[in-house]
Amino acid sequence: MLKAIIFDFDGVICESVEVKTEAFRKLFVDYPDQLAQIIQYHVDNGGLSRFVKFTHIYKEFLNKELTQAESQKLGKKFTELCYEGVLTAPYVPGAYEFLKKYYKKYDLFVVSGTPQTEIASIVHERGLGKFFKGVYGSPRLKDKIIRDILKKNGWGPYEAVFVGDSMNDKDASFKTSMRFIGRLHDQYPNPFRQKDDLIKDFHDLEKIISGMIV
Repeated sequence: MLKAIIFDFDGVICESVEVKTEAFRKLFVDYPDQLAQIIQYHVDNGGLSRFVKFTHIYKEFLNKELTQAESQKLGKKFTELCYEGVLTAPYVPGAYEFLKKYYKKYDLFVVSGTPQTEIASIVHERGLGKFFKGVYGSPRLKDKIIRDILKKNGWGPYEAVFVGDSMNDKDASFKTSMRFIGRLHDQYPNPFRQKDDLIKDFHDLEKIISGMIV
């Protein structure tokens, strides 16, 4: 019996992936020779904490040491570049209607790579807080958060599904033995296998959910 649906946020509930990509582009605009690699790494690792990305970018692409102070400075600038864009990004088609329809039937959660305080603020500012039993972000890893959600509620992994748009999301589902549903983007290549459960919007998600034993 399905008890819970766990969502990534950017690119799953809101069409805010490009907002984050543009923020990375502006953040590293002073490194034109490495910019293409940096952006590709960011795109290929959707759902990963920005701070993990900063560390990798400095080490692998810029050959520079990243201090804790510089990492926090980058994080603050990144938030300044994308916060308002995420607040105003359109919903993935059908997302708001789905949340409104199902939040009393299933326990809904957000598990995001965005820092905890930031994603909580975004969900609140967008008026979505009433739909979710919990909103969680980095620095905790997604699989750790999911395990805690399952344990706290006494659910088995078969009683929840995770909806994400990146291989990082799928890996978190795999590590917790949870069913995964992948959201596809028109502007980015499909990172998933064709036999995975795949959706383009929440109308597709509703079909999958209604087809499950509930």
